[in-house]
Formats: sequence, C-alpha cells, structure tokens
Amino acid sequence: MKLLRPQWPVSGRVQACVSTRQGGASRGAFQGLNLGDHVGDDPQSVAQNRQNLAAQLGLERPAQWLQQVHGVDVVQAVADGQVRQADACWSDQPGLACVVMTADCLPVFFSDGCKVAVAHAGWRGLVAGILENTLAVFERPEQVHCWLGPAIGPEAFEVGAEVQEAFCVAHPAAAEAFVARVGVPGKYFADIYALARLRLEAIGVASVSGGDFCTLNDAQNFYSYRRDGETGRMASLIWLA
Repeated sequence: MKLLRPQWPVSGRVQACVSTRQGGASRGAFQGLNLGDHVGDDPQSVAQNRQNLAAQLGLERPAQWLQQVHGVDVVQAVADGQVRQADACWSDQPGLACVVMTADCLPVFFSDGCKVAVAHAGWRGLVAGILENTLAVFERPEQVHCWLGPAIGPEAFEVGAEVQEAFCVAHPAAAEAFVARVGVPGKYFADIYALARLRLEAIGVASVSGGDFCTLNDAQNFYSYRRDGETGRMASLIWLA
C-alpha cells in the first residue's frame, strides 16, 4: 500500500494522507486499492481495502465517509459508522478521520492545528463555494493551512466555455487559469489547482501548498474517471492524533 503524505506547515498532531491505487484487493477496471463502494466494484473487495487502510493508519474509530454529490454541504464527522451526504467534513475530535474520495476532482485539506477538514472540489463545487463553506468552520481563516491533493492536471483538464465563464463571472482573475485549446473553439484547459488557490486566497487563506500531481497522466498511482470511465476512487483522510 502506497500512501501520499502532505508536506505542509501544520502541527505534528495533524495526520493526513491520500491513498494511491497501489496495493489492495480490487481487480479488473478497479485494480488496486479502490475505496469507492459506489462504482460497481465487488463490495467485499472494497470492504477489505477500507479495513486494510484503517489498520495501516492505526485508526481505531470509524472514519466519516461521505456520499458526495458535487455540492457545497459540510458536515461534522461522527464516529457512528453512518455515511452522510456532503462534499466536505470536519473534526476536532482525536482519532476521528474525515474522508473524501476522488478520481480527478481535487481534495483540499484544511487545518489550524486544533481542527481539521477535507473537501471534495470538482469544478462545480469550486464555483458553488465548497471551499468557502469548509473554511467557515474555522474561527480564524488566516491561521488555516491548506494542502491541495492529487487531481487532474492543467494540461489534461479540458472544459467548455461555460465552465470558464462560470469561474470568471465570480472572479475575473480566474481567466489566468484557463488556456484556450488551439484549433478547438470553445474549449479550454483549466488549472484546477490555480482556481482553488484563487478562491482560498480571496477568503483569507495565506498558506496553500501542494498541487503537484496529475491523476489522468499517472495511471500507475491514480484512478482517473476522465481517463478510464469505469474506475476506482482514492481516499483523502485527515484527523487529529
């Protein structure tokens, strides 16, 4: 099992990681450590993968898994084993992990050292305010650090003019995160990392790191919905030790 650990300036009691597809019991299109139980994989394989991940991380309390809908709802993590519908969650309880799943969308980690959160940010969630809603659970935005986990890279994320317009209407500076595709009118390559940084900086987050991966172009380590269609999911987890 290969896990990625954020490199960011937070307290040592903040634990966080992103799974890769390496290791795991899933087979076929889901080969590896698929943690998504909604994608058509064998349920027993997914359950085994989740159990192995929890054991690897030493998590003794049930993590807060979500039913993600590309929305803007944020919930507090609860260790009751229930799946909640939201696209971000937070916790201030030791040992209680918050989880989001991705396969091209952007996982964004938040912490001020006393509280942790993680958000699932596709382009719809970014436009609608998922990062702003997640930051709102912290009392002082200027003390929050963010780390941008693995997502589709700026040379692979092709979008239409309606996506470019949706971002630029709210933040004209977002135009810098789009590059017109040569020879294909109305198509752009979008930098989801730059778009997230813009939104975070606009609401007072001064410390943003990460954003160095491309899920689509690294099939060895990452699932990618845009690349494969039928595929698994990585998990991004954060908790207080």
